[in-house]
Amino acid sequence: MTEITTESSNKKIAKIPPIVSVKKFADVLDMPVSEVIKELMKNGIMATINEEIDFETASIIAQDLGFKTEQDLDISDGEIITLEKLIDICKKEKAAGKNLQDRAPIVTILGHVDHGKTTLLDTIRKASVAAKELGGITQHISAYQVRKRGQIITFVDTPGHEAFSAMRERGVSIADIAILVVAADDGVRPQTKEVIKYLKEKQVPTLIAINKIDKPEANPQRVKQELAENEIMVEDWGGKYMSTEISAKNNVGIDDLLERILLLAEVEDLQADAKRDGLAVVLESNLDPKKGPISTVLVKTGTLKIGQDITAGHTYGRIKRIEDFTGKSIESVGPSTPAIIIGLNKTPNVNDIVQVASKKSISKIKSEKTGERISGVKRETSKQNLFKSIDNEKIKKLNIILKSDVQGSLEAIEQILSTLKSEEVAIEYVATGVGNITESDVKVAGSSDAMILGFSVNATSVAKRMAEGAGVDIKTFGIIYELVEEVRSRLSDLLPPEIVRTDFGRMKVLAIFKNGKHDMIVGGRIIEGKAIKGVSVEVKRETEIIGTGKLINLQQNMKNTEEVKQGNECGITFEGGTKIKEGDLLIFFKEEEVKRKI
Repeated sequence: MTEITTESSNKKIAKIPPIVSVKKFADVLDMPVSEVIKELMKNGIMATINEEIDFETASIIAQDLGFKTEQDLDISDGEIITLEKLIDICKKEKAAGKNLQDRAPIVTILGHVDHGKTTLLDTIRKASVAAKELGGITQHISAYQVRKRGQIITFVDTPGHEAFSAMRERGVSIADIAILVVAADDGVRPQTKEVIKYLKEKQVPTLIAINKIDKPEANPQRVKQELAENEIMVEDWGGKYMSTEISAKNNVGIDDLLERILLLAEVEDLQADAKRDGLAVVLESNLDPKKGPISTVLVKTGTLKIGQDITAGHTYGRIKRIEDFTGKSIESVGPSTPAIIIGLNKTPNVNDIVQVASKKSISKIKSEKTGERISGVKRETSKQNLFKSIDNEKIKKLNIILKSDVQGSLEAIEQILSTLKSEEVAIEYVATGVGNITESDVKVAGSSDAMILGFSVNATSVAKRMAEGAGVDIKTFGIIYELVEEVRSRLSDLLPPEIVRTDFGRMKVLAIFKNGKHDMIVGGRIIEGKAIKGVSVEVKRETEIIGTGKLINLQQNMKNTEEVKQGNECGITFEGGTKIKEGDLLIFFKEEEVKRKI
């Protein structure tokens, strides 16, 4: 609940939610809405009474108006909470100490590409999950559980490629423990350093897994040295980080790694309140042709049950079915447990928070108008969003509709495409979404002059026929980087070509032989470089260029030739409107258009 309290110094403290409407913000400050809007305008923010602003923006405005600010962590009716607030709620809940029970550790595995992260996940899964369960794991499940000594460990999978840093950071944010995988034959690499930075910023308890120790080039001591250079000191070097040497490929040291996870989990004393309504993070979502929108979630606290009304970001629905990570139907799901939820009206975004909702909250979401994007997501107003908008009409835009099989892939593609930077061209997302390319996508593309890009999806037969008739370009890909290269190429095509000039030589004019209306024949000596038939000519008189033309014919010793080199005399036929005089300098050059690339 948003409210104002007072310090002993009589300076008011405003408790502000992560997202708050301008009207509610004015109520919190007990000020007229017009005054708040005026203050927002002073700070370059144009927001109407019903638009929402983020905590950072509201905090700045409140401080300008003489308030101290705090973030309100209580969930008010209808409030859509963020991942950051959920993590704060869990911390606050543990500090309160009410209705707590032990929960499984949530573990993520991070590391440089090709250092064995995926192999380690597969080895743990095969070694620790029963064969009958393993067969039930669906393709897109991004979390699963294993047992060690009768205790459960939850693993959250995050993409390993260096371009997926935002998704990896999500893994670090929701995890209790991170395993940093470093290859014994390769050592600390750029992505390893990036991961270490995340781990330190988020202060996530970390285990070091030195992988590939079975390789002849393996050098675990060198790895420990390089880790120490990056402020990760392992225990046997006198530091605080537990480390273990493993071979994920050959299942060496995996039991020891799992034991250390349980040991670290015991130290962390992980607990949650299973009796409250569930709060879960969306890890992945996709559109199933038979089941509809499907969301893979990880419950952080509380319990979700079949039949509950829920929201997830700006999606809503009633839980019709819950499946565990093996695909088995279950009635409820509690803390630290991954599950598949069926019942939302559409696919939520990665990082959206699933929360039990009242009918009033769902009615509010239903009544919200379509936001900036066709996907229907209402965007919050903040300084950052305002200043990022492209308002320069000189920038050429590549209009695209982007469709993907799952929300996580969509997020990753948008992040990678955001690295294609240029001051002259930009990507304009007409629409993005999860699922196959349909006739409605083609209609939107036709009206907005957009191309349609699909990743791991197909176009329906009707959509294909419509696209052919409307001249809409549809391209589908199975590899993200092929899609990225296609966009890079299309953006490059929008760039104006670069004009590259090559100078060949100079000639001093010694005589004028013919002075025609549109051409002249002149003689002279090549004093630098060479003259080449067919090139362009600049006429320089004293210190100024007075005109240009073309060298259409070249003679040496009364014979036609293709080029004449430095030190020789020649005659040229100059085509152009400039009148050349004795003593002028002719500069021979060529200009070519060169295609630029992003």
